[in-house]
Amino acid sequence: MAGVSAGKCGGGSKRPVRSSKVRPSFVEGSIVRIYMENFLTYDVCEVRPGPNLNMIIGANGTGKSSIVCAICLGLAGKPSFIGRADKVGLFVKQGCLKGVVEVELYKMPDNVIITREIQAVNNTSTWFIDRKSATLKAVEEQIAALNIQVDNLCQFLPQDKVGEFARLSKIELLEATEKSIGPPEMYQFHCELKNFREKERELENLCRDKTHSLEKMIQRTERYKQDIEKFHEHKRHLDLIEMLERKRPWVEYESVRQQHEEVKKSRDQAKEELKNLKEMQSPVTKKIQETEEYFKSLSMKIRQKADEIKDISQKCKQKQDALEMKDKQIEEINQAMRMKKDEEMDRQRKIHNTHKMIKDWKKELNSMAVSENLQPQTDAINDELKQLQDKRANIHSGISDLTSGKMNQEREKKRITDRLEQLNNIMNVKEENLKARFGDTHSALMWLRKNKDKFKKEVCEPIMLEMRDHQKLRVNAVCTPAESCAKSLPSRPIEELHQYGFFSYLRELFDAPHLVMSYLCSQYHVHDVPVGTEKTRNMIERVIQETKLKQMYTAEEKYIIKVSAYTNLTLSINTSLREAQFLTSSVDVDERRRLENQQQDINNKLKSLDMHLSTLSERQKHLEHRDNELRQQKKELLERGNRRTQLQSKIDVKYDSLRQLEQDAIDLEKESQQADAKIKEINTQKAKLVTELTHLIKNCISLNILKVDLVLQNATEAAEKNRLESDYKEASRQLRAAEEKFNELDNRKHVLAEKCKELLKKARHVCKMGLDQQLPMEFQTAFQSLPTTLEEIDAFLNEEKTRASCFTGLNVSVEEYNKQTQEIQQLKEYLEEKKNELNDYKQKISQVKERWLNPLKKLIGQINVKFSNFFSSMQCVGEVDLHVENEEEYDKYGIRIRVKFHSGTELHELNPYHQSGGEKSVSTMLYLMALQELNRCPFRVVDEINQGMDPVNERRVFEMVVKTVSKESTSQYFFITPKLLQNLTYSDKMTVLFVYNGPLMLESNKWDLKSFCRRRRRLGRMDEQ
Repeated sequence: MAGVSAGKCGGGSKRPVRSSKVRPSFVEGSIVRIYMENFLTYDVCEVRPGPNLNMIIGANGTGKSSIVCAICLGLAGKPSFIGRADKVGLFVKQGCLKGVVEVELYKMPDNVIITREIQAVNNTSTWFIDRKSATLKAVEEQIAALNIQVDNLCQFLPQDKVGEFARLSKIELLEATEKSIGPPEMYQFHCELKNFREKERELENLCRDKTHSLEKMIQRTERYKQDIEKFHEHKRHLDLIEMLERKRPWVEYESVRQQHEEVKKSRDQAKEELKNLKEMQSPVTKKIQETEEYFKSLSMKIRQKADEIKDISQKCKQKQDALEMKDKQIEEINQAMRMKKDEEMDRQRKIHNTHKMIKDWKKELNSMAVSENLQPQTDAINDELKQLQDKRANIHSGISDLTSGKMNQEREKKRITDRLEQLNNIMNVKEENLKARFGDTHSALMWLRKNKDKFKKEVCEPIMLEMRDHQKLRVNAVCTPAESCAKSLPSRPIEELHQYGFFSYLRELFDAPHLVMSYLCSQYHVHDVPVGTEKTRNMIERVIQETKLKQMYTAEEKYIIKVSAYTNLTLSINTSLREAQFLTSSVDVDERRRLENQQQDINNKLKSLDMHLSTLSERQKHLEHRDNELRQQKKELLERGNRRTQLQSKIDVKYDSLRQLEQDAIDLEKESQQADAKIKEINTQKAKLVTELTHLIKNCISLNILKVDLVLQNATEAAEKNRLESDYKEASRQLRAAEEKFNELDNRKHVLAEKCKELLKKARHVCKMGLDQQLPMEFQTAFQSLPTTLEEIDAFLNEEKTRASCFTGLNVSVEEYNKQTQEIQQLKEYLEEKKNELNDYKQKISQVKERWLNPLKKLIGQINVKFSNFFSSMQCVGEVDLHVENEEEYDKYGIRIRVKFHSGTELHELNPYHQSGGEKSVSTMLYLMALQELNRCPFRVVDEINQGMDPVNERRVFEMVVKTVSKESTSQYFFITPKLLQNLTYSDKMTVLFVYNGPLMLESNKWDLKSFCRRRRRLGRMDEQ
């Protein structure tokens, strides 16, 4: 086995020349050498494969597939076929402007060197053949002459196209196989068959269409014979129609002329009747005018009488309104008199009541004893009231002070309660978060709060010892160090770290109970972990080198610095800080405890204040009760002293009001006389008004009588007028009807006269006669045998036209008939020519089919034998056959691969969906192996097809590949894989190409495998000594 290394080498080496010595076992077209410069991962690299199996092995990313890309692109392949990129410029090594791929192919007598220079900027390529400039077309012709097909999956299967082989249709697989292993003429015969069959279908369709057209033309010609006979019959009908159309205007003219004579006679009679009606209507018109004038005079008189009646009625209304006003005045006088009587009765009643009250008060005054001296008792009560007021004022002041103090305490209590609720809410949120994330820890916390008395020392929440109880909860707990570390000092002052952007140590940024802080300082050294800003992050490498810190924080990241114990190199690990989850809200425990103590003190103070307020309130109520009693006693003493004076004052007031009532007396008799005098005067005025009203009513009645008489006369005249107007209207209607009749007849006479002229002119024109020419005798003779009335002529004419219409479409002529006969003869000759051409194609198809199908069946049979043998050696079943849907459809022929990997299943066609990835890889590899011995292509490339196989199948396939490809008759084979199984079977005819890559690789011109082997053997002997 020979090894060739391809590595990341320097670019100063000179391009190699054509290989002078090549082993004769190479097949013509095989790859002798591959040279790459600035191509993908390579600076400069040269690969020299062997003539048989070439195993290209290397780790992923070292550049195995880059060699495959170089083969494809160097042999005029398209980038899209590789599947890596769509532009050739992307295959140039990054940072370089130009890349070179050179492939040397074996050929007698001299090898062929194909060079491709790729420009990265504009994605263009320059081609060379044997170091001479060439075109892409010339390169493709040279490659095709060597039967190299990099676009054929049966010959060239890149890594990204392995799965695409299983997706090939049966038709595509047949074409790829023909191109790959068939004789050169096989694929040509297949293409000729498809073209011949397409031409055959076109000729068959053409012959069928032309035959159909010929039949139609022959049928039309046969119909022409009958149409010629019908043509003459049609001519006779047309001549008769022409004669009928000539006679019709003369008959129509004669009919209209007779109508004109009749209308003229009727018009003269109507003219005479119109004259008589006009003479009869003149007296009636005069009498109507006289009646109209008299009717107007009566209407004028009636309107005058109506105006007079209206004026008198208005005056009567005014008199009636005056009488009603007088009645209202009398009623008002009577009402005023009644009110004065009621007022006098009320005054008498008030005088009586006043006398009675004075009498009662005098009686009470006489019964009263002489006023006693009550002043000493009043003074004593006043002194006691003053003392009570002083005491009440003191108590009220005390209550006010206590109430004010209580309100202040309650406000302070509310403030403390609100703050405690706020703290409790924060604690509840944290407990809910703890319960959601760590259920057992939350349950343990609840148990701890209920059982704190069972612990000897303080236990901080939520950190606790790992304990097991009857609840079977398991939680994490820690013990604080025996000596407190909460006040430990950092290793250096924070001021020394300000220059690096640090502003504080981690301990200073949060609060915690003393025990918790001691544990955090002891365990995590939070007192010695600095916290920096964006400035720290920007200069992190300098910070790590100069400060020698082991741990630090910035706003977004955490840094841990370690020193390797082996190399003494400083290693740093940075991680992004997660969003805060549990410490987003915190509670000050000292503040909470202090607030609870203040709340308890305030509650005690409030209880004491309530007791003092209750005592003062009781005393205040007692003093108020005593004050009310003293005031009631004082009131009774005052009333006893002032009652006599009050009674005397009331009696004097009543005497004054009594004198006023006596002075306000009303003289009812005098008032009654005045009222009667007023009513009498009003009645006199009413009598005068009644007399005037009676006179007006009499005048109104006489005027109404005169008006009724005039209305009756007016009605009689109106009836007479209406009768005359009705008679006049009837006579006018008759006159208008007579005028309309006359005008209609006169107009009709003129119309008929014009129509006669037009019809006569039309009849002469139809018969082609002059203005003064008489009707020719031939027309008179012909007209005698025809109908004489328009109805009969129209009926006869319609009948003949209907018969003539049955002959429509008879465009028959001798010329057209002869023309169609000639076309039929030409079409027959053309059809005979195409049928002969069709027979020639059928004969060609038969000959080419025999030359193509028999070798194809033999070839597929050979593939099937080898494919089945390969599968049988793996205890599986595989078949390859020619799939034919229709023997005449040569573009539907295909190769069908059927496989069975399990004994309990049936053969299934290889497709992208039924088999697993490994099964598809095995099937693809074995099919390519079946083609290998039959292959006429110079080399085959398969890239990482074994990746989906299990170890058993991979070993079996590898052994088949080695056995098959190592034979003398087979062509060159490239098998690319990143790994191989252990203890595989190898052959001396294999060439293994190891691909290495890395920063410490040797240059390619310094790589000497033999010297490496000698050195290894020498070192081995030294180790043994």
